[in-house]
Amino acid sequence: MAWSDNVIWWHCYPLRFVDAERGYTPEVTHRLGRLTNWLDYVIELGANGLLLAPIFASKSHGYDTLDHFRLDPRLGDDGDFDELMWKARERGIRVVLDGVFNHVSRDHELVQRALAPTASPEERAWLKWSGEYPMAFEGSMDLVELNLANPVVQEYVASVMNHWLDKGVDGWRLDAAYAAGADAWRPIIDRVKAAHLDCWILAEVLHGDYADFVARSGVDSVTQYELWKAIWSSLNDPNFFELEWTLTRNAEFCQAFRPQTFIGNHDVTRIATKLTDPRHLKLAIALLMLLPGIPSVYAGDEQGFTGEKLDQPGGDDAVRPPFPVDPQGLMPYGRATYEEYQRAIRLRRLHPWLGGATATTSATTSGTMAIDLAGDGERLTLALNATDAPAVLQGSHGPLTVHPHDWALG
Repeated sequence: MAWSDNVIWWHCYPLRFVDAERGYTPEVTHRLGRLTNWLDYVIELGANGLLLAPIFASKSHGYDTLDHFRLDPRLGDDGDFDELMWKARERGIRVVLDGVFNHVSRDHELVQRALAPTASPEERAWLKWSGEYPMAFEGSMDLVELNLANPVVQEYVASVMNHWLDKGVDGWRLDAAYAAGADAWRPIIDRVKAAHLDCWILAEVLHGDYADFVARSGVDSVTQYELWKAIWSSLNDPNFFELEWTLTRNAEFCQAFRPQTFIGNHDVTRIATKLTDPRHLKLAIALLMLLPGIPSVYAGDEQGFTGEKLDQPGGDDAVRPPFPVDPQGLMPYGRATYEEYQRAIRLRRLHPWLGGATATTSATTSGTMAIDLAGDGERLTLALNATDAPAVLQGSHGPLTVHPHDWALG
């Protein structure tokens, strides 16, 4: 079993977490320690991995990189990073960084050289072009796309990844990996895996043939957006037939790789806001933690944080709030949700085979469902009830009585 199979990630957006300035500043401010203050909280929750959004020098939000080899001065310097790493390591916490390699800021030196009137063909070849204009990622003129099909760019990206792996990180999330396509990533992944065979590489892929992307690119996992959508959508309707269909797809993916599962991240409306019935939050948590995959908890979800993602300037602010300096600064209102996460995580730890289980469904109605989980000679049934009446569903070891808007495992 790979080490990544036993990780539960706590996903954090550092620049907003530590309440950094909105724009780049060359002055170093030692804020990363505010994140270090939360490592014991991560362990108490039951997680053992830190999945970080961008931490490299950038123009504003972290996805407009200026220097891949330098910690953003708004977070601190190499000393702050090294402290985070050794304190995470002594607690057994794995660390994965967010690699924004598909695009960089227009102010990045690579872009500036390519745009210069005297630019050579080799310098221009670092970028993707549309005629005489550099390609802008998703229409943002400040996000210029790198040409990941260029072997020189591939070597550069691999060198960045290996640099930070050499400094002790355990893996990478590849932002917008879907944009360049699986084949562009293969030479990069091969170079990185040759130097760091044990590293874990997660690709952000929104839809399509996940298994094909993994096979062609060489990454270890992809973001399971299909399951994310099916969880909140099937609970809102309710319509567990949607979830049943998605679990069939997910079972096919699990035969090829272990998907990275989530019910929240820095790019989507928080699950406590997305669900129309707050009583169903505990069902979403159970699905996240007890279904096969590699789960992540988006920081704050475990406290019941709310926030809507909007398609407008500043539209991410509500889902990327500043956090207190340490967990003692949390308000008490999220304790019940926190304990619900702990409950589900404890079950996941008690039955680690669930991460690679085979999941099949039975007794599905619009508001009830039994998910049979099997692996390593073990069997359990996750029974869901999104209705107003008690339900009795057949479990792996006998009938399960499930209270209204609740779940049971047995």
